Amino acid sequence: MSRKITVNLYMTLDGYAEFPPYPGSDAPSAEPGEVFLDMWIRRYESVDTVVFGRRSFEDHANFHSEAARKPSDPKFLFEFSRWLDRCNKIVLSHHMKKSEWQNSTIMSGNLEEIVSRLRSTPGRDIIVDGGPSLVQEFIQRGLADDYLIAIWPVLLGRGKSYWGSMLNQQTLKLLSVKTLPYGELLLHYETVR
Repeated sequence: MSRKITVNLYMTLDGYAEFPPYPGSDAPSAEPGEVFLDMWIRRYESVDTVVFGRRSFEDHANFHSEAARKPSDPKFLFEFSRWLDRCNKIVLSHHMKKSEWQNSTIMSGNLEEIVSRLRSTPGRDIIVDGGPSLVQEFIQRGLADDYLIAIWPVLLGRGKSYWGSMLNQQTLKLLSVKTLPYGELLLHYETVR
């Protein structure tokens, strides 16, 4: 059976890949919020591979590897770091040559071939957690089975947009919507094939 590929997106209402401040976004918590629960924690058992672009990979290595944890970090972040350290991490990059983060593999070349190889390799499901360039490649090529989209209650109008030039219409089926306490939305869509 083929492994499912889910693309995670974090964006403003107008589609920009940002984590802007808004009322409630800075509320400290020892417990994970719904976005973190759905995009990561509730998927620990079903996912064993995360695909990153180079920048996203470097950011995760610097902030979410177990080696980067601070003693004051909440317990759930330590658990996330241990899970992420164990996961197979695929970095899609033409320029990166090596990584010190355990279980990391750097790949380049034809994206469809890479995805086909990942799908046919034994394992659990796959999360794609990259920036707009990588996400656009998955969207344009119809490579994702579903999308988890966190939308922040902010209009930004700058930065990099997830919605680049679309080559073809893609139809999605809405699986769930969650409205969160500070106006965030968490949308789950499945690709209609």
